[in-house]
Amino acid sequence: MHHDNNIADDKNLQTLTLHSEDDTQALAKQLAALPLTGSVWLSGDLGAGKTTLTRYWLQALGHTGAVKSPTYTLVEPYSIQQDNGTTKPVYHADLYRLQDPEELSFIGFDEYLDEPNALVIIEWASRADSYLPPPTLFIDMMQGDNDSQSRQVELRLSKAGQAQGLDLSVLKI
Repeated sequence: MHHDNNIADDKNLQTLTLHSEDDTQALAKQLAALPLTGSVWLSGDLGAGKTTLTRYWLQALGHTGAVKSPTYTLVEPYSIQQDNGTTKPVYHADLYRLQDPEELSFIGFDEYLDEPNALVIIEWASRADSYLPPPTLFIDMMQGDNDSQSRQVELRLSKAGQAQGLDLSVLKI
């Protein structure tokens, strides 16, 4: 069921309900199809499914093999071969254990963010929001109220994402 409040809002804000792991995978495939660059802030409680979504997203982008959690390393880098022969740099960051945003400069995090065509998926970005530039896209995952399997996902484009001409209304579950 799609509520059409205002078409303009639809492009920039989308709320979806995921009922299953299949829905999560379907959303990941659609996210992978968006011409996204820059960073994505993935927020939500522990167990809300952020890492699952990221794993499917990396696979949908073409990554084969394991997806390691960057909990201790802070960042896990991927170079994903694209169909057109180019390589897309994707970085999965989990800042849960970040003590101090300054740590990010030691590991060269700024370079990932500045890399053209790179996608940086950041869990727990709130731990460094003073340090990080605004993301292209915010994704907030919440557990469903009465159903432990379901997830509410709110996707919101930042000004930067809007400037890139992204359209979230294409996302459908």
